[in-house]
Amino acid sequence: MDNFQIETAQNVNIAQNVGGIGERVLAFIVDYFIIFIYIILVSIAISSLDINSDYMFIVYMTAGLPIFVYSLLWETFWNGRSPGKALMKLRVVKLDGSKPSFSNYFIRWLLRIIDISVTSGALALVTVLLNGKGQRLGDIAASTTVITEKKTISLSQTLVMDLPEDYTPKYPQVTVFTDAEISTIKTLFWEAKYNGNHGVVLKLTKRLSKVMEITPDETPIAFIDKVIKDYNFYTQNM
Repeated sequence: MDNFQIETAQNVNIAQNVGGIGERVLAFIVDYFIIFIYIILVSIAISSLDINSDYMFIVYMTAGLPIFVYSLLWETFWNGRSPGKALMKLRVVKLDGSKPSFSNYFIRWLLRIIDISVTSGALALVTVLLNGKGQRLGDIAASTTVITEKKTISLSQTLVMDLPEDYTPKYPQVTVFTDAEISTIKTLFWEAKYNGNHGVVLKLTKRLSKVMEITPDETPIAFIDKVIKDYNFYTQNM
């Protein structure tokens, strides 16, 4: 499983585990099994109906539409997941860790025709293996990737951040927190940013300020980012 660092617009480094090839293939199989069951059920339903042959083409086209847009609809309305991806704990995200927009999902789905349909998945497989960020051609064009949400790294690994050699800390008060608390702060911060939940960021800022007994002069996002980085600085240099 590949691991890569993403940097958000606020310069927050977050380690992401790319979804493995095996997991993505299994997710693909699960999704196509669901489609296969749908085709069987629809075929039985249509064959039991007395439909004029003149309208049969329209009926089949209508019934086939959900199959055609299956991945687009699921990923758009289920936060980057399809049933197969959800089962394998995979999710589509943008390279900066944020939630993709419909245009990202659409571009990714559109190039699926080349990635998977036309080449039987061979192009997608080769591209993912060579890319290093879990991206097939559609992901590269849409600036997305597929990550795994399985907990595969230790607490200490989630805390480690690469800081520049000339990094200057600002809040020595961060040492009042424990590793577990900073890990929770980092998780809440990332999830709030991913979901665009500014209310959580504000509440987190208020809580950190109270515990540290300070009044930050940065924006809430910049403040929490600084707290996480300062904690890494002080704990790595003790």
